[in-house]
Amino acid sequence: MSLPSLKRQRRGGDVITYTAYLAILVFFLVPLAWLVSLSIRTPAEIFVSELRLWPEHPTLQNYLDVLGSRRFLVYLWNGMKLAVIGAGGAMLVASPAAYAFSRFRFPLRQPLLIGILTLQMISPLVIMVPLYRYMERLNLLDSHLGAGMVYVAIAVPLFTWMLKGFLDGIPPSLEEAAMVDGSTRFGAFLRIILPLSLPGLTAAFILNAILGWSQFVIPYILINSPDLLPISVGIFNYQGTMEASSTHLLATASVLTVLPAVAIFLLLQRFIVGALLAGAVKG
Repeated sequence: MSLPSLKRQRRGGDVITYTAYLAILVFFLVPLAWLVSLSIRTPAEIFVSELRLWPEHPTLQNYLDVLGSRRFLVYLWNGMKLAVIGAGGAMLVASPAAYAFSRFRFPLRQPLLIGILTLQMISPLVIMVPLYRYMERLNLLDSHLGAGMVYVAIAVPLFTWMLKGFLDGIPPSLEEAAMVDGSTRFGAFLRIILPLSLPGLTAAFILNAILGWSQFVIPYILINSPDLLPISVGIFNYQGTMEASSTHLLATASVLTVLPAVAIFLLLQRFIVGALLAGAVKG
């Protein structure tokens, strides 16, 4: 095949690829754009017969009303608290596990790695009934401690896989040199490997915190007290306590719920992608 034919084939492939990307982008952005449109409408414009994306009289009063609600701010704080607990606890558990999988060769190492990845694919709905009874016997229902422990357990598999890939890119000779100078294996891990893996740790922490922020099933089943509910469940209850005429406030609350995760990812996407790609390159 001639060079011009190869170039045309590549261009055709690029056109198909980017067209698919554009279709996926539109599929996800149109509902979000409509949600934002509803959040800046007055109650009178919610049920207008004319379909238009931008309202005639946009207002930010809806945002002031929602942010002025103490209950909504409590939901935001609880959601952030549980997301940080889940990502932080997963970091503590997954860091030594990822180091062991990266540095040591032991029987069943590969099946264990695949098993960890398999656990990540299991829906929380599958285990919620026995988990509920287990938490009930431990007296951990309706508490951030109990829900946070489940957040950690769910985040550990993904955190372990992400961090292992990053640690594979750090030369083993660095901690070996530290051990030659008298350091223990654990000391080399704390003083050499963890500081060098800080970008990977941060990227994994951010992604798992975003996943924890959007977690719904676990807090919905394990938490009952309104003052302990995170934003993912709080917005659901917020909908149930509002009248139909308050659709604009519900849309506003939904936008404020999505905004932190989207903003964090957009601001730190280069850092996250760079950290993940760094883990794919062996030193």
